[in-house]
Amino acid sequence: MAKLTTVELLDAFKEMTLIELSEFVKEFEETFGVTAAAPVAVAAAPAAGGAGGAEEAAAQDEFDVILESAGEKKINVIKEVRALTSLGLKEAKELVEAAPKAILEKVAKDAAEKAKAALEGAGATVTLK
Repeated sequence: MAKLTTVELLDAFKEMTLIELSEFVKEFEETFGVTAAAPVAVAAAPAAGGAGGAEEAAAQDEFDVILESAGEKKINVIKEVRALTSLGLKEAKELVEAAPKAILEKVAKDAAEKAKAALEGAGATVTLK
C-alpha cells in the first residue's frame, strides 16, 4: 500500500460521516493501544463560588443520544438507527428492542440534535445527555 500524505489523509477524513470517523477512531485506539481523548486539566476552584457549575454546563460539547422507546413505528425507528449508526438490520433491531439504550455517544451538539430529530420523526422517544 502506498504511503498517504497528511493532506490525503485529511481529505479522506473530510469525506467520512461523524459515525464513520468515530468508528475509525475506536478502531485506531484498539489497534495501537492509545486514546484520542485530550488530557483533562485539573480546574482551580472558581473564585465566584456557584458560577463554576453554570460554566461547565455551557461548555458541554459532547452529547449522548439515548433512545428511550421506539414508539408504535418500530420499523421506521430501526431504519433511522441503521442510517445513523451503519449497523446491520439484526443489530439495529436488537438495539431498538433493548431501549433505553445509547444510539450515539460523545457526538457534537449539532449531530446529536439532528439524530434526535430524525429518530423523533420516525416515532421514537429520545433524550440527549
